[in-house]
Amino acid sequence: MVRLKLLGQALSLLVLISPPLADADVLDDILDRGTIRVGVAEFTPWTIRTKSGELIGFEIDVAKKIASDMGVKPEFTVYEWEKIIPALQQGEIDVIAGGMAITPGRALKVNFSRPLATSGITLATNTSKTQNITKLEHLNDERVIITVVADTLALSVAQTFFDQANIKVYPTSDLAEKDVLEARAHAYVATVPEINFLALKNAGIIDVPMTEPIMASSEGLAVKKGEQELVNFLNAWVIARQTDKWLGTARDYWFTTMDWVPEARK
Repeated sequence: MVRLKLLGQALSLLVLISPPLADADVLDDILDRGTIRVGVAEFTPWTIRTKSGELIGFEIDVAKKIASDMGVKPEFTVYEWEKIIPALQQGEIDVIAGGMAITPGRALKVNFSRPLATSGITLATNTSKTQNITKLEHLNDERVIITVVADTLALSVAQTFFDQANIKVYPTSDLAEKDVLEARAHAYVATVPEINFLALKNAGIIDVPMTEPIMASSEGLAVKKGEQELVNFLNAWVIARQTDKWLGTARDYWFTTMDWVPEARK
């Protein structure tokens, strides 16, 4: 009886001092179920919904390539931008692939992969609404309306550089762009590719007054905090696809050509 008691005490002590078994990484779950759940938000040309409802764009191609290299299928969910990080934190998705700028604040909420690409924040102006504005600083005025999408790097840039202006925050880029296109707002602050494409589509209505971005940024894939094995895979994937030029080629197709426009109209 004494020996059994001592054995029981020893086992209890072993349980107390032994480290808990680590939870399975989400990478194992992805491989087991055969799908990777990808969260995206509609920002041209990262993610575009065609007239038929299909999703296309740079981040869609990236997610499909990641899935293919994993040997699984991608499963996409479209979110309003401010809801995409909470969706990741709650386990609704495995990765965010939406042109997310890497910032210290976001790094407190998610784990980022190595940068996929560099970009920046700039602004588009309504030509008729700003025809008498000759200097950028003149936009920093309480009479000036500037639109931006919620919870984006562009929002913090707008609040910093145009702190005197009337900043209107929208849940989607479509709504933010519409106010500028229809002359209800003077300017729209967003990523360089989005601004350039908006101007290209609306020549004569939209102008891009700046030759350099207001602020440069790097974009990465985001996963839930603590999912190190998935981060390791994504980092290796980024390195491999930058080395073999796949990422550069895909980026050039979506950001420097208009070859994909007919596909978006289908």
